[in-house]
Formats: sequence, C-alpha cells, structure tokens
Amino acid sequence: MSLNSMTGFARAGGEVEPFTFQWEIRSVNGRGLDARFRLPPGFEALEPELRARLGKAIKRGSVQVSLSCDIKPGMMAAVEVNAALLDQLLAAALAAAKRAADDATRVDVGQLMRVRGVLDTPENGRRAQWAEEYAEALLAAFDEAVQALAAARAEEGARIEAVIRRQLAEIARLEEEARHHPARQPEAIRERLREQVARLLEASEELDAQRLHQEAVLLAVRADITEELDRLRAHLKAADELLAAREPAGRKLEFLAQEFHREANTLCSKANDAGLSAIGMALKAAIDQLREQAANVE
Repeated sequence: MSLNSMTGFARAGGEVEPFTFQWEIRSVNGRGLDARFRLPPGFEALEPELRARLGKAIKRGSVQVSLSCDIKPGMMAAVEVNAALLDQLLAAALAAAKRAADDATRVDVGQLMRVRGVLDTPENGRRAQWAEEYAEALLAAFDEAVQALAAARAEEGARIEAVIRRQLAEIARLEEEARHHPARQPEAIRERLREQVARLLEASEELDAQRLHQEAVLLAVRADITEELDRLRAHLKAADELLAAREPAGRKLEFLAQEFHREANTLCSKANDAGLSAIGMALKAAIDQLREQAANVE
C-alpha cells in the first residue's frame, strides 16, 4: 500500500429537477481529521451522513466540503419581499439616523434589502424538502468526490513515498559510511590515544602515564558511536515496515524522524574525528528532509 498525502482536491456534481449541484472537497495537512462543511440553507440535515462517509475514506487532514446548488434557467421563481421585516429594519434605521448627526438622515434601502430574509423566493422554503427527496443523488455524487479526493491524495502520496525512500536510502548509506569509517578502526583509536597521552606527558612530567592511559581509554569508550549506529539501523528497519503496512503511517513516520534526529545529534556530539562529524551533519540534513516529507503523510 502506498502512502497517502493529506493534500488534494476533488469535484463532482449532477442535476435533478429543478436544480444542478456540485460538490467540492479540499484537504490540506492536519493533526487529525478536521472536516468542515458549507451547505446551502435547507441541506444541513445531510451533514451527519456526509461526515460518516468522509471518515471511512479519509483518516487525517483538514478537509473543507462545499455544496453549491443552482436553479435551472427558466425555473427561477419570482422574488418575494418580506415587507414586515423590511418595515422593521427601515423604522430602526430611521430612528438611528435621527439620533445621529443632522446630516446623517439618509437611509440606504439597498443595504437593507441585502439583509438575510428580506428577499426570498419560494424555492428557499423547499430546500429541506429537496435535500430529503434527492438525498440519494446528492450522496452518490458526494461519494464520487470523496473517492476522487482519495485517489488524488494517493497519487501525491506515491510521489512523497518515492522521496522518503530516497532519503531513507541516504540515511542508510551514511550510517554504513560512519560504521566503517577509518577513524573507528582499532589502529586509529590506539594511535589517537597514544598521541593524546604523549601530549599530556610533554606538558607535565608529574602526570602518571598509566593513569592517563586509563582515562584516555574511558574517554574513548564514551565517544564510541556503535549504539547510535545500531539504533539508526533499527529505525531504518522500522521505517521500511511502516512503508509496507496497510494503514496510515504519517504520525509514526514523524515520530521515527524525531528518533533519527536524536541519534544523529548524539553521534555529532560524540564524534572525535572531522570525517565522522561531517557524516553526522549530513545525516541531520537528510533526516530534516525526511521529517518535512513525513509531515505531509496521512
């Protein structure tokens, strides 16, 4: 199973007498599944079913769903004015104008006409009936849009997975390079210890050569990065298993990226060789890129 991205867009629609309709669904990154619906007045009763159907296909992301309905040409009913409401608004506006400055006595009727409920058409009162009557067609188109969104997210997810696999391969290459780096060979470690002890003995004849050797050995043990390399290798195996799993892997990949970063930081702090330090910095750069990509995965 390929990874799924959290970003995508889909559209699907249809027509039933006396209107055409269209669904649009957009999704972006999110910590969980956060779905928001913009439905025309009268269609709000569809939301629980829409939310349930969306949750079966999409597990994570910030999703915006909108439904637009357009009355077919020639089917539009005459506009009706709610005279009682308009009179109330007009009276309130005139009273407010009188309490204001002398030159503020004009009332913009056009603005009052835009108040919700002043203008109405008979079909507005029938939208809830339409939503119930044509629910099957509306939900079928919604399912089509959800499947298209899932396909778009899967397509983008496949591209992200290819990038993540390249980054994991780079991390594996750098881990192998660090594991077999010449600075970690016994001969190189012994030579480094001899040089350190020799410099200290040259600085002061009062120092105990045997004690210095013991301290140098302890420092060398503390600087060993074998455990960090082993953990990096274990994290790489866990990442491969996540990519092969048949479930959303985004959160676990983000957690693994944090663990990768922790080991790389420790490796850099322990490295007592310029070459190993350079490998550690390259590891951190590759892991940062991995973390950026993991943040886009469902």
